[in-house]
Formats: sequence, C-alpha cells, structure tokens
Amino acid sequence: MNIRIQLVDDHKIMREGLKSLLEKEPDIEVVAEAGDGEEAVRFALEFRPGLVVMDLTMPVMNGLEATRRILAADRSINVLALSMVSDRAYVVEALKSGVKGYLLKDCAADELVSAIRTVAHGDSFLDSRTTALILKDYARAADEDECLKLSKRESEVLRLIADGKSIKTIAFSFGVCIKTVETQRMNVMKKLDLYSIAELTKYAIREGLTSLK
Repeated sequence: MNIRIQLVDDHKIMREGLKSLLEKEPDIEVVAEAGDGEEAVRFALEFRPGLVVMDLTMPVMNGLEATRRILAADRSINVLALSMVSDRAYVVEALKSGVKGYLLKDCAADELVSAIRTVAHGDSFLDSRTTALILKDYARAADEDECLKLSKRESEVLRLIADGKSIKTIAFSFGVCIKTVETQRMNVMKKLDLYSIAELTKYAIREGLTSLK
C-alpha cells in the first residue's frame, strides 16, 4: 500500500523539489500540498494523508499549531517535521505538539525517504544531529542536577539546622569538629543557591525535611 503524503511548506519551489524527489519512490504518493498552516489543516482533513511532511516556520499559522489541530481532529495522521531550525527547545516543542519525527532540511534525500517510511508506519525518527543535540543538553542538565544533590550527611545537617540546632550541637551529635559542620553547611548553601539560615529552613520545610511547619 502506498504512503499517501501531504507536503507543507510556504516555499513553492521547496514543495516542487520534494514532490519531484518523492514521486520517484514506488511506494510514496503525494496527494496534497499546502503553503501555510491553515491550508495544512484544511487539506489534511480533506485528503486524510497517512503522513504530513510539515515545515514549522510559516505565515498565517506555524507548523506547530497546525500539527496540534490536525492531530486533535485525526490521530491516525502522522507528522514529520522538516525544518531549518536546529534549536533544542524548538525540537522539544515540536515533539510535544505531536510530530513523530524531526529532520533538518539539509538532509540527504535517502535520509528523508527513510524518515518518511519510518514515521508513516507510526515509529519515531530523529536525524543524527538532532539526536546528538538533545542528548548533549540532556547530559548537561543531568550533570547540573547531580551537582545539586546533597549527600546523606549534608541532608542531615540541613534538617538539624532547620530544626533550630546550633552548629556546636550538630557537631557534638556527629562526633566531629565544628569546622567540619560549618563546611558542610557551606556546601549545602552553595548547592542549593541559598544564602541564609532562614532560606535553608524554608527550603527544608518545603521539601519535607523537617518537622517544622
């Protein structure tokens, strides 16, 4: 069974180039073309293609909103974003809108055809550069989150401070010197980006680390 395609791009020459390329494939049929988001929604609901190849930056209505409206009306239609934008936040927003795949416009022809076949069958597709971009930012965020994690002892120090215990009392209960507890307190404040005992106490209450209310 042929894959029925709708092409969406505000540049006619881009649509013509894509159509010429895809019509060489025996299992792909271009059934509709749209030059903006509103046309994309209208034609998608009229022709019911199996896949919409969607530009994202268009006049009248952008591709993200068009995708949302198409999928709200018919979840059986799959959407592949074909865009010049290689920004992580934009890719993530596109995926949230419901696109099954994201491909950059300077991709190779065989990669586009592969992406179309993959997404048309309901599977996800991200090109290698987009995947690397997301994974790089994910790894950076994970490292930042790891730096913010308190050790078991630091959590205990935070809880006791929030409960009103003095540094001297805490040091005595742990069997360590006051300087050690002071250093642990400073580490906690640095990791949490807090600058006073009052702020530490509020944080501990909010996170449920103390009996105080």
